[in-house]
Amino acid sequence: MPLPRHPIVLIPARLASSRLPDKPLADIHGVPMIVQVLNRGLEADIGPVVIAAGDREIADAVRDSGGEAILTDPAHPSGSDRIFEALTRYDPDGRYDAIVNVQGDLPTIKKQTVRTAFEVLANEQVDIATLGVEITEESERTNPNVVKAVTAIKAPDSVGRALYFTRATAPWGDGPLYHHIGLYAYRRAALERFVGLPPGILEQRERLEQLRALEAGMRIDIALVDTIPLGVDTPADLARAREMLAP
Repeated sequence: MPLPRHPIVLIPARLASSRLPDKPLADIHGVPMIVQVLNRGLEADIGPVVIAAGDREIADAVRDSGGEAILTDPAHPSGSDRIFEALTRYDPDGRYDAIVNVQGDLPTIKKQTVRTAFEVLANEQVDIATLGVEITEESERTNPNVVKAVTAIKAPDSVGRALYFTRATAPWGDGPLYHHIGLYAYRRAALERFVGLPPGILEQRERLEQLRALEAGMRIDIALVDTIPLGVDTPADLARAREMLAP
């Protein structure tokens, strides 16, 4: 089936961070981290890349680099709400029919990882696509900070329907567990519907926003990739990102 014809990459970012203050502006080889993420989005070569900025300093840094940014309401409760505001302001006529939401703290993400999420939308029954990787470290199986995606995928397939997301160890029994990677691709209508829904019961219980979509009957498919992208949350993460991106 054909992919959506006019995708766009939107990257939400805001300065508030307790563990790494002002992290979108953190320097990585002379470039703010948010601009590094912008560059990774451009390398994926899906469509235009726009930063949904929660703060003027972020928008200014992006524009100074030659990139595009939309300044959004700083009070948005989630990145999904932020990218939807940016989308409607950047594209009020509805030209872009799919949105890839890349988190603003992934400066080393591979272009194929971004493309993989988008390519799941070739199945017209899928509302939202996301990513996962098989858990190989035993400690991750019981770590509530590692979100598990419950899906039935049988080799050689690498894409399956997401049945649930949880911080618990699930499913029970022998077999792989999958670490959910919070990168999403939405059909435009799905994103609009999603941000208009009230918070779900399970979403609030597990503190996992994607459960709102499942509770509302929306279809999420998950594609497996080989590695977890480095999310920069601490000074140690930032140092590792600098090493990985060293010229």
